[in-house]
Amino acid sequence: MQLQSHRYFIINKPYKMVSQFVSSHPVRLLGELAFDFPEGTHAIGRLDNDSEGLLLLTTNKKVTRLLFQGDMPHERTYLVRAKGEMSEQALRRLQEGVPIRITGEEEYITTPCRVAIVDPPTGLYKRNNELPDQAPHTWLTITLTEGKFHQVRKMMLAVKHRCQRLIRISIEDLLLGDLQPGEVKELPEAEFFSLLKIAYRS
Repeated sequence: MQLQSHRYFIINKPYKMVSQFVSSHPVRLLGELAFDFPEGTHAIGRLDNDSEGLLLLTTNKKVTRLLFQGDMPHERTYLVRAKGEMSEQALRRLQEGVPIRITGEEEYITTPCRVAIVDPPTGLYKRNNELPDQAPHTWLTITLTEGKFHQVRKMMLAVKHRCQRLIRISIEDLLLGDLQPGEVKELPEAEFFSLLKIAYRS
């Protein structure tokens, strides 16, 4: 009897949807997307309810360990709308590392990362309930190799800028691209692992 091979998906997780198929709370779930996911599908590296963008799904339970719990760090890039106009000093602080709270009183200094101010996005990243463009704000890309709890949002608060939107646009070479909110794309196993720069041995 031949074992069924694992399956691999990427989605553009919509705003106000959790990265779960089951919840005891009245929230929008991944199962509401217009796609028939196979039994055992789960999310890898969750995005919170208010965050958007690239989310990985698979039936392979080993991927989380290979991607986020291994010795080799993997880059994740986020498109961020920050409240207010960001100064060069605040930008440098983000790049060099800022103190954030992990749990309780425990403080952590974030690892140096790539942060750049970018032009406002168009098209795919526009939302019907978009924040007013005339309100002072700054769009950034932030590339991390770590993922502490709500790290990007906490980093923004550390430099006195509230995170108004948070969109994950890539993990390593796996890009969100032009995938629309709520859209699902299935990838072959070899391509999935290659783009994420992880090696898999059954």
